Amino acid sequence: MNEAAVGSYLLAHWVELAGAVTTAVGIWLTARRNLLCWPITLAADLLYLVVFYRVQLLSDTLLQVFFIAFTLYGWFHWWRGVREEGEVRVVRLSRSSGLTAMALGVVGTVILGVLAKRLNASLPYLDASLASFSLVASWWQARKHIANWWTWIIVDIVYVGEYIYKDLWLTAVIYAALVILAVVGLRDWRRAPVAA
Repeated sequence: MNEAAVGSYLLAHWVELAGAVTTAVGIWLTARRNLLCWPITLAADLLYLVVFYRVQLLSDTLLQVFFIAFTLYGWFHWWRGVREEGEVRVVRLSRSSGLTAMALGVVGTVILGVLAKRLNASLPYLDASLASFSLVASWWQARKHIANWWTWIIVDIVYVGEYIYKDLWLTAVIYAALVILAVVGLRDWRRAPVAA
């Protein structure tokens, strides 16, 4: 690929590139338990809302709306925790909360899949499953549960395949990098102080 072709590709996919960069920075800051992760993540959510709508991954488009809400909630929740405890502390996830969230992920998959299929979305059930379990991971992230990283590792690996299939190469590459960042986040959060 020559420079002109690379430049043309980047110009045509600048929103995707901006979303990829802001996503990577947001996840890295999240792994570091830095409050700046939230405004950066909000920008990424908005950029990817546009990217996914353009390629008709409707579950992922809807997911970005929920991500925006969870990002705003997480920002407030983490900020309040820092104000009260002086830092972001990891919170243990109870077995019942974990099982409930996983069951909701399955229910969300079915509901979003049926809706996406009726709207003639691309890859309706796969996209719905990834969207639903991304919501579970996002909720756990906002609530500071270490389980969010395990969920992100699995979901992001599957997303890489979906994005390659949809010819979203920049996004596939960034999601491969997000798997690595999730492993780093898991490692760092295991070392973090746990809330009482």
